Amino acid sequence: MKTDTIFYTLFQNLPSVLFELMEQSPAIAAHYQFTSVEIKELARRLDGLFLPKADFPEDPIYFVEVQFQRDDDLYWRLITEAFLYLNQYRPDKSWQAVVLWPKRSFDPGIPLAYQTSLALGQIQIVYLDELADTLPDSIGLGIVKFVVAASDEAVIKARNLINAVQQSPEPSRRNLLELIERMLVYKFADKSRQELEAMFGLTQWQQTRFYQEAQLETKLETVPRLLKVGLSIEEIAEALELDIETVRQAVEKHSERKS
Repeated sequence: MKTDTIFYTLFQNLPSVLFELMEQSPAIAAHYQFTSVEIKELARRLDGLFLPKADFPEDPIYFVEVQFQRDDDLYWRLITEAFLYLNQYRPDKSWQAVVLWPKRSFDPGIPLAYQTSLALGQIQIVYLDELADTLPDSIGLGIVKFVVAASDEAVIKARNLINAVQQSPEPSRRNLLELIERMLVYKFADKSRQELEAMFGLTQWQQTRFYQEAQLETKLETVPRLLKVGLSIEEIAEALELDIETVRQAVEKHSERKS
């Protein structure tokens, strides 16, 4: 799972994280809807957009960019997208951009042209490895700190995070647990899902959509081998406890890759 996808999924489930990272009150998140919008001129979507709800017309729009590798074009692209969005939707609101880098050395710096043409603070930059230890503890910030943690610290942080999520309110618990499981697979890529389940005591792992998708993926990977030993689609479906159409589609995809 790409790191930026982890963060955008986190913003969907815990929009308060953005405001915590900017050292603002997490309660401000209630003023916003986190969304993505299409920019017609670029034929692409803005994935990180915090739009103020109708009850809070004075609040600014936030354009959010997450970048986990050096990108010399990021600021040029971000500001271009922001202005194209403003031209297309013409909101009667102020705006700010927020850029999240894992560490300062990845940041090429805001181009001089923007430094002299944008208001001070128009682009707010957060270096995730420099997050102050004085920031209040929360599940959202815990997830962020886990993503950027060194491998020797990540296991402890993950266990603390799982304990906190398992004690969180039921409506968000399952989504957060699924997000953490995706992060564990990303962070500990050398471990099998069974090893991760044992390491972190994820007894609820098998109840999540992510686990079920991963289980299905594992089964589908065996389809070509079963075909090779002479099993029919119907026999493979029965052996893997899958419906015939799912196996048929897997066989067709395998044939397309070979051709």
